[in-house]
Amino acid sequence: MKIEELLKLSPGELVDMGICPTCFNRENDGAIYGDNSDKLLYQDSDIECFFVGNPRADGHMCISTIEHYRDMSEAPDWLNEKIVRFSKKFMKIICDVYKCERVYLCTMCDGPNNHYHVQLIPRYAHEKRGSTNFVKARGVYKYNEEKVNAIRQQIAEHVCK
Repeated sequence: MKIEELLKLSPGELVDMGICPTCFNRENDGAIYGDNSDKLLYQDSDIECFFVGNPRADGHMCISTIEHYRDMSEAPDWLNEKIVRFSKKFMKIICDVYKCERVYLCTMCDGPNNHYHVQLIPRYAHEKRGSTNFVKARGVYKYNEEKVNAIRQQIAEHVCK
């Protein structure tokens, strides 16, 4: 199939064809998810952390591996350990900046060729506790310069040491 035809497919359709949409997006300059530079908070040679473009809550972030793994079971232990360490730091930063009560950590790598990532989903005091937060209606990412700057400052102080 030609690239032009693949670009017309949804991420789910690409997964069903055995194509990782995350890798495809990276290899084709944001062709599926667009430019996420306004959402990118941290990146190194192993992982990236960014705001989710269709968040389930304000402050919803994702930590994704750079190299392709379908899920945690395929990734090397050192990388899983790094993701957990970074998740803990980002959870504290999200709580501080967004004033949420808790941050849920989940991974939902499904389909034959998904890309390993974890999601950090804030839960606020006014929201019901429990698993329904994992399936809340998604919204649209709203850039908030003050919060992005506060998070980047804390990343510099607490993550990049």
